[in-house]
Amino acid sequence: MLGIKEIQEILPHRHPFLLVDRIEELVPGERAVGYKSVTFTEPYFAGHFPGEPVMPGVLIIEALAQTGAVAILVKEEFKGKTAYFGGLDHVRFRKKVVPGDQLKLVTEIIKVKGPVGKGKAVAYVGDEIAAEAELTFMIG
Repeated sequence: MLGIKEIQEILPHRHPFLLVDRIEELVPGERAVGYKSVTFTEPYFAGHFPGEPVMPGVLIIEALAQTGAVAILVKEEFKGKTAYFGGLDHVRFRKKVVPGDQLKLVTEIIKVKGPVGKGKAVAYVGDEIAAEAELTFMIG
């Protein structure tokens, strides 16, 4: 299991934009399973939405991308590099994510060719899918 400190050794993200609290499962270059505990103190809840706090969908996708970035950036040839978004396909939001929820973030790397790759990502709250997407990334 990787905690915040170990994740920060792999990813360049820092608070408040590091959106993964821990990585529970890691197969380098293939798959990562991470978690994000969504708390009311998240800075975006002040304006999204007052009286009905909902985690922005784009941040759920970002959390999935960060989880996938851990899986790819632990590979020796990519250590010390950054994974950037190249595109998003088949994005679906299925459930609101609210304070008190714990997101389970599952990202599988399905293709890598040189510095470009694709991942399939699914975010869960409990057993329910909250969001899913196919992520294209570029390593630089």
